[in-house]
Amino acid sequence: RAYAYGRETLRAADFPVDGIAFDPNLVIRGLVIDKDLGNIVKCDRFGYVKRAMHGTTMMTSNQTKKTYGGELVDLRKGRWVFLNTLFSVSEAVLFAQMVHRLDQGDFPLALAGLGYRNIYKKVSKALFGAHVESNLKAEIMQAPEKFIIPDPDIPLTLLDQKQAGKQLLLITNSDQQYTEKMMSFAFDSHLPGDMRWRDLFDLIVVSSSKPGFFVDKFRQMYEVVDSAEGLVRPVALPERGKMYCGGSARMVEEAMNCSRSDTIYIGDHIYTDVSVSKLNLNWRTCLIVRELESEIEALALGVAHRRQLKDLMSEKEFVSDAFNQLVLAWQRQASEIPSPASKKSLVADRENSDNDLSKLNIEMKRLDDEIRVMLETDGEHFNSRWGYLSRAGVNDKSHFTRQIEKYADIYTSRVSNLMRYTPYVYFRSRSQSLPHDAYRGKAQKMPLDIELDDLEADK
Repeated sequence: RAYAYGRETLRAADFPVDGIAFDPNLVIRGLVIDKDLGNIVKCDRFGYVKRAMHGTTMMTSNQTKKTYGGELVDLRKGRWVFLNTLFSVSEAVLFAQMVHRLDQGDFPLALAGLGYRNIYKKVSKALFGAHVESNLKAEIMQAPEKFIIPDPDIPLTLLDQKQAGKQLLLITNSDQQYTEKMMSFAFDSHLPGDMRWRDLFDLIVVSSSKPGFFVDKFRQMYEVVDSAEGLVRPVALPERGKMYCGGSARMVEEAMNCSRSDTIYIGDHIYTDVSVSKLNLNWRTCLIVRELESEIEALALGVAHRRQLKDLMSEKEFVSDAFNQLVLAWQRQASEIPSPASKKSLVADRENSDNDLSKLNIEMKRLDDEIRVMLETDGEHFNSRWGYLSRAGVNDKSHFTRQIEKYADIYTSRVSNLMRYTPYVYFRSRSQSLPHDAYRGKAQKMPLDIELDDLEADK
């Protein structure tokens, strides 16, 4: 619906939006918009671009390498926009479609000179307006059953925590009326007896204005004294069992006597929720990643594909190493540089070295062609264009995963997953492996004795 509201705002501004619709498969979270080139890219944890799309057309691997081979995505620069929320996916889809229409020459003459960066500004403003002008929220409040998929286990999960002596706080940017409507719909029918959602929380803060809520030390806080009328009054510090507007996290810490090391904040926004609360308050953090369930299913379906792909890449590494060792051996011989004893036989046994190198080169090209096709379809069970949410390439993590690792102590697909553990559990990090761990206690052997005849037979 956010997309639809944004599209109609653009229509009113004479943008060519006729015939377009939201495509949920066009963009996923964790991608990055390149405002200068009109592209959307997926990069690994270091910022190297692995896949790219211009407008609504995926770029080939050669086009991607030519465009981004010499640079890294740096989110600190204004050129890039990180898609870190589901709301930003609507923005990216609309941006990609407008770039496509501009390239096709569909824009009216008065708008034809906008350029990609200005198109992004217009699209972003249109989507932001849909969010803040309350039209979308009003539609949701009128029929919440059309937009909310209830999870009966969430209220019970929080009830377990509360009965175990934990203090529960609700901190949201939504206003009081919207919060009341959504929480009542999602919680009340799943709580025991006449208990209501507000009974779960020791403190409720609406209209919190995150991330400012976590950054500013003192901001005016108001107590909601009449929920029906929305009447408020200013207070110095909050009290338990009441609802407030505004304020700051530090005011909440003081009122609740919270220890930062014992506080965990759960949210679904990498920046507004987990990043800012960790950097400014050193709270523990938990990120909700709803796509995680689909990702796990897709990974299970793609096990055979990834195994075959890794086997091909291992074979390519083996063959290319043999090629490189042979080239190095002849290079040393030509320069009259003595070779190590373990490699002297390489040249002596390869009288027809040119023919050997040619065979190896042909084999490497064959493997490259197979690997390229498999890389393009890797992760197609999650998204046919972008592959897996958490991975970039075969062995590396996506930039999205890097952000999770950096700012979230734990992550999960839904709050109710905590119900699988007791309220007293202590989550400990798993042992982290390093690349050199694979060689611990082993002597590394280089593959110098590859038989070229075997390569011919394996084709």
